[in-house]
Amino acid sequence: MEFVVSAIAATLTTIAFVPQALHIIRHKETRAISLQMYLVFATGVAFWLVFGLMLWNWPMILANIVTLALALTIVAMKLRYG
Repeated sequence: MEFVVSAIAATLTTIAFVPQALHIIRHKETRAISLQMYLVFATGVAFWLVFGLMLWNWPMILANIVTLALALTIVAMKLRYG
């Protein structure tokens, strides 16, 4: 049961960032997003990834790898496009 709950939570929280990342990649417009928020968020996701590794929880590990990649992509685009 824990695996199912963590898989659902991981999937939903990961795909929540896909529309934002795609919008930024397509339109190259980042004025409306906060760099500080995404830096803090990416740091938190990195810690969740470490926690997932400590528990050896694959849904948590995979979701946080993808979420961290999306968050860092958004940070990079924010730095590039302002």
